[in-house]
Amino acid sequence: MKICVVGSGYVGLVTGTCLAEFGMTVTGVDKDAAKIAALQRGEIPIYEPGLEELVEKNMKQGRLSFTTDLAPAIREARGVFIAVGTPPLPDGRADLSFVRQVAELIGDNLNGYKVVINKSTVPVGTGQMVETVVRERSGGDHEFAVVSNPEFLREGSAIEDFMHPDRVVVGAKTQRAVDVVLEMYAPLKAAGVPFVISNVESAEMIKYASNGFLATKISFINEVAELCERVGADVDVVARGMGLDNRIGPKFLHPGPGFGGSCFPKDTLAVAQIAEEHGMSFELIDAVLSVNERIKRRMIPKIEEAMGGVAGKTIALLGLAFKGDTDDMRESPTIPIVEGLIAHGATVRAFDPAAMEVARGLLPESVVYCDDTYETARGADCLVIATEWNQFRALEFDRLLELLKTPLVVDLRNLYEPARVAAAGFRYVSVGRSEAGA
Repeated sequence: MKICVVGSGYVGLVTGTCLAEFGMTVTGVDKDAAKIAALQRGEIPIYEPGLEELVEKNMKQGRLSFTTDLAPAIREARGVFIAVGTPPLPDGRADLSFVRQVAELIGDNLNGYKVVINKSTVPVGTGQMVETVVRERSGGDHEFAVVSNPEFLREGSAIEDFMHPDRVVVGAKTQRAVDVVLEMYAPLKAAGVPFVISNVESAEMIKYASNGFLATKISFINEVAELCERVGADVDVVARGMGLDNRIGPKFLHPGPGFGGSCFPKDTLAVAQIAEEHGMSFELIDAVLSVNERIKRRMIPKIEEAMGGVAGKTIALLGLAFKGDTDDMRESPTIPIVEGLIAHGATVRAFDPAAMEVARGLLPESVVYCDDTYETARGADCLVIATEWNQFRALEFDRLLELLKTPLVVDLRNLYEPARVAAAGFRYVSVGRSEAGA
C-alpha cells in the first residue's frame, strides 16, 4: 500500500519510517526544503534513538522516500497521514492552521478513494472540519474518509512505542475506512495489540484525556514529594506503595522538577480550553497546570537552600532537555530553573548529551556549555542533576569529589540512593527524601 505522510517532524518521521518497516511504501512530505534535502541524504533532524538506522534501512530498500512535492504524493497514495504541528495559540487553543492547509491540498488533489488519517493532536471536531474542507475543495467528485488515529509516542522510546504499543486507536465513520487502517497496521494486529475502534470524536478525545491524566499523576506525585520533605517521609517508598495498587499502577509516579516537552503542557492547556469553549471549567486540569509551574520554580529555592545562597557561586548542571534520550527543550523545567539561578547571581555551567545546541537559543547567553560531565563539574560549588539521562546514573563519584569545589549534589531526578552518595563523601539533596551526608 502506498502512503503519504504530510509533515516530517517528530511524529511524521517516526510514523512514516515505522510504516515503511511494516512493508508500506511511504512518501514523507514537508514544505521545509532544507529538512527534506537532509533526509534525502540520510541526515535525521531530530534526536531519537534507533531512528537514523531505521530510516537508512528503509530508504535503501526503496520503501521510504522524501519530497517537498505534495500533489503527486497525495494522488499516488491510498492513505494520507496528517502529521503537522498544532502549536498552542496565546489563549491555549490548538492552532489548526497547518491541518487546514493540508486538508485543502488533499481536496485539491483528490483523484479517487482515499483515507485521510489525522495523526496530529487536535481538539474534538477537527475531523469534521477536515472532512468539510476536503469535500469543498474536491467538489465532491470522489469518495474519501477521515480517520482519527492519535499517536502515543514517548520521546526517547518512540520506535519501541510504535512497534509495541499499548493500544492503537482508530476513529472512523465507516468500516471501509477502518479496514484500510487495519491493513496498514497488520503486523500489530497479528501480534495481538488491542485496537480501540470508535467514532472520530471519541478517538480525538482519547488523546487529550490520556495526556491530561498522565500529567495529573505527575503533578500529584510532585506535590506528594513536597509534603514528604515536610513530614520526613520518603517519596520513593510512598510511590512504590501506591503503585503496587493495580488501580493506580507504578508508571508516572516518579517525582522531579515538573513535566515539559511537546505534549503534556500543550495538551493539558488545550483540553482546558476545549472545556471552556463548551461551557465547562475543567478544574482538575487547571490545577495540574498551576501545580506544574509552581513545581518547576520550587527547584530554585531548593537549590539555593542547599547551597546557602547562590550569589557568586558556580553550579554544574547536568541535563537540559525535558527528559532523557531527546534533544527536546520545549517547556523544559530547566529553562525557568536556569533563568532563576542566574537572576539570583549564580554562574551556570551545563552539559547535555543532545540538547545543548537547541538550548543555546532558549537559555541566557551567560550559560557556559561544557563538553562532558566532568568538565562541567570542575571548580563548581554544587552539582545539580536535572535530566534523567542514563549516563548520569553512572557517575564516577571519586572523580567528582576531586573536581567539585564543594562536595554537594542536588539530584532533581532521584537517580541515586542517598546512602550511596553520602558514603562517597557527598552531601546529597534529592526530591521528596531526607537529606543525606554531612
